[in-house]
Amino acid sequence: MKKLLALLIVAISTTAFADYTFVIPQKPGGGTSQWAQIIAEQLEPFLGEKIVLLHQPGARDIPGFNNWHNDMRDDDKVVMVSHGGNGVAFLQENVDYNYDEYTSIGLMNLNIIAGKRIGADMDYPKFAAGSGQTPEAWAMAMLICGPTDDHREMVFYAACFKEHVTWVSGMSGSERRLAFKRGELTGTRENPAAYKKHVGGDDKAEVWFHHGILQADGSHADDINHPGFQMEILYEEMWGVKPEGEFYNAYKLVKSFRDGMQKALWVNKGNPNAFALQNALTAMSQDADAVKAIQKKVGQYDWLIGADGDAHRDTLMSFITKDALQDLVWFNTRALGLASVYKEELLK
Repeated sequence: MKKLLALLIVAISTTAFADYTFVIPQKPGGGTSQWAQIIAEQLEPFLGEKIVLLHQPGARDIPGFNNWHNDMRDDDKVVMVSHGGNGVAFLQENVDYNYDEYTSIGLMNLNIIAGKRIGADMDYPKFAAGSGQTPEAWAMAMLICGPTDDHREMVFYAACFKEHVTWVSGMSGSERRLAFKRGELTGTRENPAAYKKHVGGDDKAEVWFHHGILQADGSHADDINHPGFQMEILYEEMWGVKPEGEFYNAYKLVKSFRDGMQKALWVNKGNPNAFALQNALTAMSQDADAVKAIQKKVGQYDWLIGADGDAHRDTLMSFITKDALQDLVWFNTRALGLASVYKEELLK
């Protein structure tokens, strides 16, 4: 009996004090991997336990999230680190994961910044496709082509996009960055940390546009790190009207899921460690030294933690309509050549 009790104590202790594992659905060096390393380093002192980063790469960064959903989410010490590509895939691919089934530990309410080569003709940009990059195609189509009275709005933007944009498929992130630096591509996109690292210091590059920061009321605000370059602001300056219509609604859906879910921490509902993780994240987000270290590498962006993260997810879900989903699949299939599927089950 004493031996059994001792073994039980050891088992409980091992479970209680085991390292946390953060699952990252891509290989080391990717944007989400870099962000997770920054956050884990700052979070550990407030959590009081070590954080191990587990990379699970795969096609379009989907397998890692699926693996966590199917095999790891019941482990109370395993946290999922999702990103914007996962959000886009959730809308238009047959994935196993479902954000409604999780509790938000927290997320950074981030943005994506598109850069361009100084002096390049951005009426005819050269741009590389990649995981989570479809919102840039939609934004380019609107900025370049402007408003239309054509009742076949989707057809108009697809045709205009194909005429104006050289959309390069098959490049890795490192290949895309090198091609942009050489001038072989005239446009690029990065998350805030990667933009600082790869584009911000390039004296031959400048900001082209960004997508804005999602607000609690469903609107998007300008990014104080790159003021004046929000797509909606530039569109109105160029064309004299605010963007609207079915194409814009589908763009808002896909950009919101991609940017709004860009860097988020999840656990399974009912996870007993959720409160401790949320408290540690709150403490980190309010610590001057931690904030300074994060902002140096990422920029100034707000944290949405716990219930605020859940509410953010719910706002995103409210953008899903039948028309927006159908238009998303139509344009991504016809103009971008993606294997998108219409997921009627997302409608509520």
